[in-house]
Amino acid sequence: MTSAATAQGKPRRRFKLTKRVFAYPYVLFMLLFVVIPLVMILVNAFLDSEGALTLENFKTFFSQENSLIILGNSLFVGVVTTALCLLIGYPVAYLLSKMDSGKIIVLFFVLPMGINFLIRTLATKAIFIALDINLGMGTVLFGMVYNYLPFMIMPLHTSLSSIDKSYIEAAQDLGADRSTVFLKTVLPLSVGGIMSGITMVFIPTISTFAISQLLSNGKIFLFGDSIQMQFDQGLYGVGSIMSLVMLAFVLISNFLMNKLGKNNVGVGRSLW
Repeated sequence: MTSAATAQGKPRRRFKLTKRVFAYPYVLFMLLFVVIPLVMILVNAFLDSEGALTLENFKTFFSQENSLIILGNSLFVGVVTTALCLLIGYPVAYLLSKMDSGKIIVLFFVLPMGINFLIRTLATKAIFIALDINLGMGTVLFGMVYNYLPFMIMPLHTSLSSIDKSYIEAAQDLGADRSTVFLKTVLPLSVGGIMSGITMVFIPTISTFAISQLLSNGKIFLFGDSIQMQFDQGLYGVGSIMSLVMLAFVLISNFLMNKLGKNNVGVGRSLW
């Protein structure tokens, strides 16, 4: 019996070891391209150009009025872009969730993401120039929505498509009209998709770079552009501080979205 049990245990151990081996490349990738760069940014934030410990980088960043103004502009663009993507993406995702070919149509929204975002942005700029449209905040917001709208539609479509139709039928049996069914059943049950979409759009929008510069001819300068400029000029300490500030905003935004999403679990039932 003991030998038989031992023989059965060996394949299981081998299987577990095999599963661990598949995880090693991912762990190595995360270590090389996520953990180590973050540690380097954290260390550079406390070093001067000669490698000595200093807090001067913090003083330089917080004493620059432009840095806070640029950060405010980035938050403004992020909020407006997210709101526009939600206003456009929710009706589109709602209609697609009711269509048999909805998944195929969603694929057409996703396909342009296979093209580098700089190429897409340059193509958009060429269209604006051909139409003689002045480049500014309006064109920047258009470019942001164009680039990040699929990130809103995908989670919304998934959330709306997974809603159990029996809830909608039950609401209709209770005498609810279309608007009531939507407001008190469909909308609350899709809160998870809304929160995911907001997170997937807002976080990359506030940290993006190049799009604002290309679609405004350098008139709109966002926080991501400022970080790039600091590193291009060799000011690694200040650039690292700005990167940490942006990372803090990303983590806070992600935390708030997750908390709001958890607090709204089951809200569809409570509204009735």
